[in-house]
Amino acid sequence: MTFEEKPEGNGSLVDENQLDLSAKHQANGKPAASGRAKLPARQEANAKCGLPSKSLSTYTWQEIQRHNQKTDKWLVINRKVYDVTGWADRHPGGRRVLNHCAGEDATDVFRAMHPDPDIVRLYLKPLLIGELAPEEPNQERNKNSQLVEDFQELRRTLETMNMFNANLGFFFLHLAQAQDSFLQHDMGHLSVFKKSKWNRLMQNFVIGHLKGFSAKWWNNQHSQHHVKTNIYPKDPDVVFGPFFVVGDLQPVKYGKNKIKYIDYEKQHLYFCTEAAGQSPILKDCTSKDDYQVLEKDTLDQGQSSPEGQIGAALLMPVYLNLDSIRAMYRRGYWEDIAWVSTFYIRYFITFGPFYGIFGTLVLIYLVKLLESLWVAYVTQMSHIPMKMSTEENQDWFSSQVLATCNVEQSFFNDWFTGHLNFQIEHHLFPTMPRHNYHKVAPLVKSLCAKHGLPYVNKPILKAFGDIIRALKKSAALWMDAYYSHPET
Repeated sequence: MTFEEKPEGNGSLVDENQLDLSAKHQANGKPAASGRAKLPARQEANAKCGLPSKSLSTYTWQEIQRHNQKTDKWLVINRKVYDVTGWADRHPGGRRVLNHCAGEDATDVFRAMHPDPDIVRLYLKPLLIGELAPEEPNQERNKNSQLVEDFQELRRTLETMNMFNANLGFFFLHLAQAQDSFLQHDMGHLSVFKKSKWNRLMQNFVIGHLKGFSAKWWNNQHSQHHVKTNIYPKDPDVVFGPFFVVGDLQPVKYGKNKIKYIDYEKQHLYFCTEAAGQSPILKDCTSKDDYQVLEKDTLDQGQSSPEGQIGAALLMPVYLNLDSIRAMYRRGYWEDIAWVSTFYIRYFITFGPFYGIFGTLVLIYLVKLLESLWVAYVTQMSHIPMKMSTEENQDWFSSQVLATCNVEQSFFNDWFTGHLNFQIEHHLFPTMPRHNYHKVAPLVKSLCAKHGLPYVNKPILKAFGDIIRALKKSAALWMDAYYSHPET
C-alpha cells in the first residue's frame, strides 16, 4: 500500500498543489504546529468531525473480516479500523492493493511500504471509523503474536541504526543500461531520496526517459507483488496465464480440468524460448471481477491472448512495452506518456541519421532483448522455486520469508542482481536502501532461527537451476493430474 505518491484521478485525497509538509516539519520528522496539511475542503471537514478516541466505535476481528469485498473494504492499522471502500480507486498504489488487504491487519505492510508514515496518517484520518475492541489482540488470532512483536522490534532497531538512510553516490554509480532497471526499482520503492517527490521524479526519468516504460504502470503492478508475494492469484508476478503452471496447486487444478494450451510437460525446457514471465496483458486489464481479469483463471476464459506466444527474449522489448503503452493510454497517464516519448525522441535523434527509422527500432529491440533475458532470470530465481499458495493471511514476516530466497553475496552477485540476491531483506523492508541489505541480513536470519523459519541462501547457479527444477516439478504434477483423471 503506497499512499505517498500523488493519487491518480481528479478525486485524489491529497494533491501536490494542496500540500507541502516538507518545509514545515520539525527535526524529529513530525508535523510542526503550524505545518498543517491543506486537505480538500470536504476531506478537511470530515477530519474535523472525527470523534475522540474514547468515543470511537469498537469492532471485533470477526466483524472486520467480513468487510473484505470489492464494494466493502475495511482494514486495521495499529488497532485503528479504516473504511477504504470509497477511496480505493484513488489509492496511488492501485485499488487492488487495498482489495488484497481488506478484512486484515495491515499494520506491517503499511509500515513496510511507506518511508514516512507520520505524513500518511494525516490522510488516513478521514477514513477512520473505529478501533479494535479492548479485548481483541493486536493481530488476527491465527497469527503468531510473538513473531509479529519481534519483527516490529527488529524494525525499530534498524531505524535506530539508520539502516533506512541512503547513500546517494552509491545509486548514481548505477546509471547504466540493465542497471537502470534496478535503479528505477529502488526509486519506485522510495528508498533513494528522503522526499517521495524526488524519488518519483527520478523514477520517471530513469524508467520513462532511459527505459521507455510507464512508472505508474510499473508501480501499480509491483505493489501487488510485494503486498501478496507468491499468493495466487493476487500476486500478478505468479499469474502466467496459459503459458506456465507453477507451484503445487495450479498444476493440479489445470490437470484435473484438462487444461492444456501448450505442452506443460516441457515447460522447463522452453523457459528460455517461450513466455518466461507473467501475462501482463491479461493481468492488468479490468472487468467486473479482479481475479478473473488477473488470469481469466483459464477455467472460465477458455482462450489465450495473441501476445502470449511471445518468448522470454521479447519480454521487455515487446511484451511489457505493449502492456505499458496500453495502460498509459487507457488510464490517461499523460505524464508518463510524455516521459516515454522522450525515450524514443532521444533514440531517433541520436541514431536515426546513421541507421534510419527501421535500424533505430532494431537497435532498441536488440538492447532490450539482451536485457530481457537478464532480468527474467534475476527476478524469477527468488520466487518460482519458493512456496506458492492461495491466501493464508499469514503475518508479514512469515509470508515474505517463505515466499522468497537469497543468493550468496559476492561483488559480482550484488552487481549482477542489483542486490536482489537479498530478496528476503528487500521484501521485508522494501523502502530500505539496498546497499544496507547485507548489514541487516544476520539479524533477519537470527529472527528466522528463533521462530523456526527457513532462511534460504543459495549459490547463483543453483538459483538459476532451481527455476528449471521448479518448473519441471510443476509439470510433473500437471501431467499426473491430467492423465490420471478421466475427462468430465
